[in-house]
Amino acid sequence: MDCVTITALDFEQCYRAVSTRDSRFDGQFFTAVRTTGIYCRPSCPAITPKRANVSFLPTAAAAQHAGYRACRRCLPDAAPGSPLWNTRADLAARAMRLIGDGVIERGGVPALAATLGYSQRQLTRVLTTELGAGPLALARAHRAHTARLLIQTTAMPMSDIAFAAGFASIRQFNDTVREVFAVSPTTMRTEAQRARKDPAQTAPTTNGTLSLRLPFREPLDRAWLEWFLSSHVAPGMELWEDHTYTRNLRTPHGHATARLSFRGDHVRAELALHDMRDLAPTVARVRHLLDLDADPVGIDEVLGADTTAAFQSSARSAWRGSAVDAFDTDDARRVRTATLPDAGSAPATVGAGTWRTGADRVVFTPGIRVPGCLDGPELLLRTMIGQQISVSAAATHTARLVEALGEPVEGPVPRLFPTPDVIAERGAEVLTGPARRVRSIVGAAAALAAGDLQLHAGRTAADLRRDLLALDGVGPWTADYVTMRLLADPDILLDTDLVVRQGADLLGIDLSDTARWAPWRSYLSMHLWKTALSRRAAAPKRPARSARKTD
Repeated sequence: MDCVTITALDFEQCYRAVSTRDSRFDGQFFTAVRTTGIYCRPSCPAITPKRANVSFLPTAAAAQHAGYRACRRCLPDAAPGSPLWNTRADLAARAMRLIGDGVIERGGVPALAATLGYSQRQLTRVLTTELGAGPLALARAHRAHTARLLIQTTAMPMSDIAFAAGFASIRQFNDTVREVFAVSPTTMRTEAQRARKDPAQTAPTTNGTLSLRLPFREPLDRAWLEWFLSSHVAPGMELWEDHTYTRNLRTPHGHATARLSFRGDHVRAELALHDMRDLAPTVARVRHLLDLDADPVGIDEVLGADTTAAFQSSARSAWRGSAVDAFDTDDARRVRTATLPDAGSAPATVGAGTWRTGADRVVFTPGIRVPGCLDGPELLLRTMIGQQISVSAAATHTARLVEALGEPVEGPVPRLFPTPDVIAERGAEVLTGPARRVRSIVGAAAALAAGDLQLHAGRTAADLRRDLLALDGVGPWTADYVTMRLLADPDILLDTDLVVRQGADLLGIDLSDTARWAPWRSYLSMHLWKTALSRRAAAPKRPARSARKTD
């Protein structure tokens, strides 16, 4: 993966990826073909262009800015996002995360620059140098992708699609679609209808419901994500049923309900949106929650995960034979009654997941992900609620808070998580437990409501961690855990976590000497969680007890 950096692309390695149609690189760079005027993803099935006719660009916006149009065969804008926006913490990467969340559509370039703390001129110069396009061009590419989704998957009127995608006018919408995809919006919809297996099938129109395929890079440890989602469900705002995770979330223009399920090569996302303008940020947040833009092959190479077919076959056989397999999400109810020793860690009943070779070398299961979040303030407050108690108890406390203070909405789950200002005002009436912890949660909510604490993807890890540690009741573990999940920071080792330490002890790993696993120590933390919990699954049952670490 060395050919992919923000500022420079190694021509030979990129061309090799294109020649072999390596899908691992989809979304990490784009191939621009001078003779045809189109740009493609590396795995495009078309004939490999000659070396003299191609150039490689880091973003779709750079290709569009240079006058190339998107390939209608491989749909490069539909590739998974680049993992660079998470692995790097520089200005360009942080700007891309905010652009993906729709900041420019809501407040323009001034809002993006103000959020990042730079002048508009400086921001434009850096993005043009690093990514080949300025903020407006990057946002335009983002809008074009949203427009294509709505055109091909809904029956919404084109005028509604134009404004839902963030365009200022219908003319701008028409011109952009023609420039990027080389067809009119009407032609694009007609072609999509012809491509459906059932031509008579129509898409939803005004009820704001969409069904999308969210791609990811293989391999994916689906069992780990299913387990994490099911075990942390807070009734009233979340639901796990029939291998499907359903929850409400706040969006910039209202709220949405997301139903997520894992399929063979994608995640099926059924989104019910209060306002269609929230489609792009909702998709971006769901992808962040499931860490779908990660580069698992690159991560596994550093961590030593075994991706061979023989290993994965033996792993599946061992899981099927496990007496207590909490990765079998049909056992989600039983899992939620288990007791954990640490807030944010995985349930105590987890199937086998870490292996050793004959040379006793640690071999992790491939494709593990670090769960992100859908809402920064909710992540912080739920993490603080879960301090020093079991996951099941944390879910009970959260459900009580949601029932009392959450905003009611229509849908399969009845409420939203309360806003920080509501918790700051009335949280003390509902929250129970140690008085100091209740005061800390209310104080954090007040800081969020007043704007004294900003939780968004455009922050640097160091600044965010510093601000979190300044809060009463937030120690190193909480600060690291929130930073890891909010920013998708790949290199945070939760070395103060009790379960992580137990996993390290089982594998003989010295947590003071983990430099060889950089920059993927967040993923190492997930593997160590899974290791310790797998051992508990195989151990004889003992009475549940609460023994969480104190921050």
